[in-house]
Amino acid sequence: MELVRVLVVDDHAHAREAICSILSEDSLFEVIGTASTGLEALELTGQWMPDLILMDVQMPDMDGLEATRQIKLRFPYVIIVMVTVSDDVTYLFEALKQGAQGYLLKNLAPSTWLEYLRAIVSDDSPLSKELAYRILQEFPAPRTEDVPDNPLTTRELEILQWVSAGYTNREIADQLGISDQTVKNHLKNILQKLHLENRVQLTRYALESGLAGRKLRK
Repeated sequence: MELVRVLVVDDHAHAREAICSILSEDSLFEVIGTASTGLEALELTGQWMPDLILMDVQMPDMDGLEATRQIKLRFPYVIIVMVTVSDDVTYLFEALKQGAQGYLLKNLAPSTWLEYLRAIVSDDSPLSKELAYRILQEFPAPRTEDVPDNPLTTRELEILQWVSAGYTNREIADQLGISDQTVKNHLKNILQKLHLENRVQLTRYALESGLAGRKLRK
């Protein structure tokens, strides 16, 4: 995996230092800069073009949610993970609506941070089934009017079911006896065929079409 260039955004200096310290434990991540406000984050994103932004939610000048919205409008390629001390799921829903790809609590262990961020940047971040249901209630339904009946192959249907159950690409690969890359390629095909954009929409499709309830083959 290529080096991931990270911008750390938090209005507290100690928090920025702590986040940078966690990231320094994994050679995959390189902190290229820090910001203390959402407005500064927006400016620095345009200057440095980071791959990943770790964004605090509550900040002066411009909060993390608004900064995320504006950054994703201008730089949609950037991966944004919200970082906060609050476990209020309302923040999670709002962050995802604004374009964030993930959500981390500051009190999690550093090893959990690094494992989660590695999953995020490799597009292999699982959602628990309970959280998936809660999130999906907040999202508009994906566009499926142009999707033909049963457009997926048998293997693609299998992978769709594992994804909707909250499994990572690696876990799916282990269960089906195929490589991680093969799983990723299947997922790309599935999303293209169904006119969907991400794992959240894919999970909703599986739930609404009745596919998520089928028995998984182990």
